[in-house]
Amino acid sequence: MANSIRNQHDILEKLNIAALNPMQQEAIAIIGKTANTVLLSPTGTGKTLAFLLPLIDSLDAELMEVQALILLPSRELAIQIEQVVRNMGSGFKVNAVYGGRPMSQDKLELKHTPAILIGTPGRIADHFSAERFSKASIKTLILDEFDKTLETGFEKEMNEIIHQLPHLTKRILTSATQGVEIPRFVGLETPTILNYIKDKKASRLTVGTVVAPDKNKLQTLVELLQHIGNEPGIIFCNFKDSIEHVSAYFDQYGINYTCFSGGMEQRDRERSLIKFRNGTCQVLVATDLAARGIDIPEIQFIVHYELPRTVEEFTHRNGRTARVKAKGTAYVLQWEKERLPEFIEKDQPIVVSKKSAHKPQLWETLFISGGRKDKISKGDIAGLFFKQGGINKDQLGVIELKQDCAFVAVPLSIASGLVEKLNNTRLKKKKVRVNILQS
Repeated sequence: MANSIRNQHDILEKLNIAALNPMQQEAIAIIGKTANTVLLSPTGTGKTLAFLLPLIDSLDAELMEVQALILLPSRELAIQIEQVVRNMGSGFKVNAVYGGRPMSQDKLELKHTPAILIGTPGRIADHFSAERFSKASIKTLILDEFDKTLETGFEKEMNEIIHQLPHLTKRILTSATQGVEIPRFVGLETPTILNYIKDKKASRLTVGTVVAPDKNKLQTLVELLQHIGNEPGIIFCNFKDSIEHVSAYFDQYGINYTCFSGGMEQRDRERSLIKFRNGTCQVLVATDLAARGIDIPEIQFIVHYELPRTVEEFTHRNGRTARVKAKGTAYVLQWEKERLPEFIEKDQPIVVSKKSAHKPQLWETLFISGGRKDKISKGDIAGLFFKQGGINKDQLGVIELKQDCAFVAVPLSIASGLVEKLNNTRLKKKKVRVNILQS
């Protein structure tokens, strides 16, 4: 037990987390000693760490087989959890597999069997069918965002996967939505349910309605953004076509935005999130794919440009703001002749002032062709920009370091000059290309 606590302390230190919240403390204690657990907690409350800490504690360091399987609904969530496990520095190998990346890459990584395998149902089912690794030692099954992984589109694959896991001793299901029926094939007998969704007092979310005189609501959306000012937020649409209409309208007004939807290539989706995270783009225009499972910082607002079709969509969209102890606002954009769904309360309308907001400092994202595998650190990149780029600390934005590349936010006004100074320079003995990241 003392060893477990010490390991937990080391991991939290590596993640720069001072202390666990009450939900995490209870979940870790329950998951550690319970066969079947259902954890219900709002988006952004730290469910990932709540199941990863007891999972790491249960793994056998001597066993060179897959011991835990984490199933989830999206590529972004798979990538995010894989990165969290790696940042924990536990010593256990982890791999994420998902559609949208080459199968050859999966095969190469799975030659050295991970202790923790993370994946989307379709890709995991493919690997199971091909028998690329033994399933005999998989004792823990985690269904993250189970309300999505168990819905109709995934049911057949999920059924097939779970039926090939005869030695399961622990099942952990997590969600930010309650009231979802769990199919019998999951084998969840007499689970312990931890429900933190019911604690409504903890929410610091404000929901307000903005009434638009026009059916397409585009001019009202622009006026709303001007009213909000220089704050990061997400605009939710129901369809990819709607994103295109909003994008074309934003271009006319010079609004700083990027897009995110299932119709985009994985590489483009990742780069959109990088630009949103580092402040190059203030607004993310997205489908409900962005309502869960993406790694973004705290945002101040979300806009329901198109009304959500279900209460689950409404809940998950709203869950992107007012996370943990922060405040946030969800704006419901309603055409004056449009009926609100019953699950959206009829709040007092928000009057949008047409006074144009102050312009934010504009940022640009630079791409660097070197990363962790080249032994390059964030400190090395900062040093390059300070010494050879000649910039000061206020001009260096967020640095994101990947395995084979890096992304750096800098003020738009000096971006081209930095490319001229830094392109084809040496960084940790490697000659790197530096250029402006194209959309």
